[in-house]
Amino acid sequence: MKKIIVSIAILGAVVAGCEKVTPGFLSSQMRYKDTAVYCKRGFTLAQSERVNADESTPPITFKLMNLTDDATGKPAPAEFFNDYDVVVFKEGMSFNPETDTTLAALNTKRETQKLKPMYFNEVSGQFTFNKASVNLPLGSYSFDMEVSNVAGKKTFEKFSKIKVVDPTTDDIFQVNATAAAVFSDATGASVGIRNPVLNITKLSGDGARLILKVSDKNGKAFNPKNGEVIRRGDRPVFENYARFNPVIFTDTAMICDFEVAPFPLASYIDNTGYNWGGLMYYRIPSQFVTVDGYPQGGYSLNPRWDFKVKLEGTYLLEIVCSDAVHK
Repeated sequence: MKKIIVSIAILGAVVAGCEKVTPGFLSSQMRYKDTAVYCKRGFTLAQSERVNADESTPPITFKLMNLTDDATGKPAPAEFFNDYDVVVFKEGMSFNPETDTTLAALNTKRETQKLKPMYFNEVSGQFTFNKASVNLPLGSYSFDMEVSNVAGKKTFEKFSKIKVVDPTTDDIFQVNATAAAVFSDATGASVGIRNPVLNITKLSGDGARLILKVSDKNGKAFNPKNGEVIRRGDRPVFENYARFNPVIFTDTAMICDFEVAPFPLASYIDNTGYNWGGLMYYRIPSQFVTVDGYPQGGYSLNPRWDFKVKLEGTYLLEIVCSDAVHK
């Protein structure tokens, strides 16, 4: 009897050893970190998160399938798959602030390519969007995903969504530093006052132009063309960051066609090697301004700011001097 039991155990082990073992692991719980992939239209380069494969065995292949418009249930519009002209840096080239000081120099490094607004990486499941994404219709778009590896293949219906949105002001505009001071024309002493307030308005998606307006607390603009907004000694001003086109001075504003975002494109480093970052320093002479809490005459206003515009387009940037009144 004991021999029979041993024989049965050996036979069971042989049968188990002959069963086919599926190699690897393919999870049913894959997802992106966020509930949707967001495309903020028009940025030079934006990339989504990788798919969290939940420890599935690599290598994994992801296949995008059935991209549909949530509003209509129909296939996504042709704009997702069309080619558009996009100006990009040539392969292996990038901006050099030391040598690329003219538009002609910049253009030797750039070319126009035909690009789709969206590319899908089948190795990572990532989406990459470029400048051509400005052509994508706003909305929400669902898609399926086919995933395969050594363990087999699975199709995930309604795997996630692509949400095409316009960038917010916070996406486009970054304030790094602001400050203001009252300057005594007689003694040269400076006293800090409230910081200026920076307000940006996108006028259009065309071009790459920044209209910079310096105003008093009532919204009246100081006149750069008339010498009401002047530079402070040898410190950097708007012109130090306008690398490709001269600044235009009008009765109400300073205008720069900056050509390529972000603007400023690079920090300003003076001839001593000092890095000013993006700071711009100005003075509004005492004959044009009255500062709250200080007698009229003999006190100028020293505003300073540092900002970055991250997306091409035409913008009005108003810098409001909170404690100042235009005379």
